[in-house]
Amino acid sequence: MDITGKHLRTQIPRSSQGILQLSPKRPSVVNAIKASNHDRLKHLIPIRHARMSASPFAFYRGTAGIMAQDLACQPHTEIKVQAIGDCHLMNFGGFATPERTLIFDANDFDETLPASWEWDVKRLATSFVLAGRNNQLREADARELAVKVSTYYRQSIYEYSQMNTLDLWYMKFEAHRLLDNTTSEKLKNVLRNAINKAEKATQQQVFYKITQSVLGSFEIADQHPLIYHPVDLEKEKNAILSFMKDYERTLQADRRVLLGKFRVVDIALKVVGVGSVGTRCYVVLLMNEKDEPLFLQAKEARNSVLEGYTAKSRYKHQGERIVQGQRLVQAASDIFLGWSTGYEGRHFYLRQLRDRKIAPDIDTFDKDILMAYAGLCGRMLARAHAKTGNSNTISNYMGKSDAIDEAIGKFAVTYANQTEKDYAEFTKAIKSGRLKVTKE
Repeated sequence: MDITGKHLRTQIPRSSQGILQLSPKRPSVVNAIKASNHDRLKHLIPIRHARMSASPFAFYRGTAGIMAQDLACQPHTEIKVQAIGDCHLMNFGGFATPERTLIFDANDFDETLPASWEWDVKRLATSFVLAGRNNQLREADARELAVKVSTYYRQSIYEYSQMNTLDLWYMKFEAHRLLDNTTSEKLKNVLRNAINKAEKATQQQVFYKITQSVLGSFEIADQHPLIYHPVDLEKEKNAILSFMKDYERTLQADRRVLLGKFRVVDIALKVVGVGSVGTRCYVVLLMNEKDEPLFLQAKEARNSVLEGYTAKSRYKHQGERIVQGQRLVQAASDIFLGWSTGYEGRHFYLRQLRDRKIAPDIDTFDKDILMAYAGLCGRMLARAHAKTGNSNTISNYMGKSDAIDEAIGKFAVTYANQTEKDYAEFTKAIKSGRLKVTKE
């Protein structure tokens, strides 16, 4: 039996996980935002600011770098897992496995890197406090959401530490099984609607939504400023062919054969996410001899925000870092997940665009649904950490009481308060003109 976790409590008491102590060297919010804007497409930065200004929760989604620095200043156990890095509730959702089974899992790995397990738990718990406040829940309920994340994580990490290792790696959160096991009719309706929507979100549906026919051929339709063609399209098309050959080499042999049945037809730049706005992201339209479409998203891979506070990535290519981290954490990954190098040596990773994806519609979630979702996310995160870290040590540190859950709840509320203060400073900078915004 691993007792290292219990011994750690004397050095890092579980109650200390509730502490928030900011570094005296913490940069101003404006300076931190400007630093995170470095090397982004300048004309898109005002859109990024606008999206982040929607609410404290939206601001939180765009400031993983600020929180990474803050987390590094807190007491932490140094029990390493493959951390998601930007672990907030919108970065979990549904998607189809290669076998076309719809599952729920973490689905954004831009910041993934080995790091202390509690960094992910604290960021996830705080996101639920902010979401609860955003949805006008009582403060006690918002705090309870954070506690529930930790409780389900703690109970699940113990459960997974007792599992057969192969069973753990085979384990998936299948959407239809979640639906069958849910007793709440309200939650059943949410899951049923999400599943129905995802099953219709095929590549053909995406094709109808974002393409147009021009002189007998198809191209991606411009939707300025969110989807648009590069200025020198022919140059970009020629460059993408070399880019795609490098990408092919990162796929399994059978998947290279499948990709070889498609040819590149068009490419366009696309604005994505909140925190990612301004990074380079391309939509690549490929078609085969039957005029069947395949959409790939090629997204710029930058250094993880965690890298300054933990060990450097073992991978020199940031796209490979993301892909390998995703493959480690997820129960199943996109068959077209791979990486390549583009202009000026920029790193990218690729995956299918909108392949039967489910994004949680958090704004419509009431208290009961948010509580259920908090528990599900806690369980999914525990499985990710159990696969990639020492679940026995984590479980023994957390223990069987709710001491750690209460501490995580306390931290999440305190950090949500700090986020609201940071958001106020951010919006003040927008009003004064120090940060520019552009409405979409």
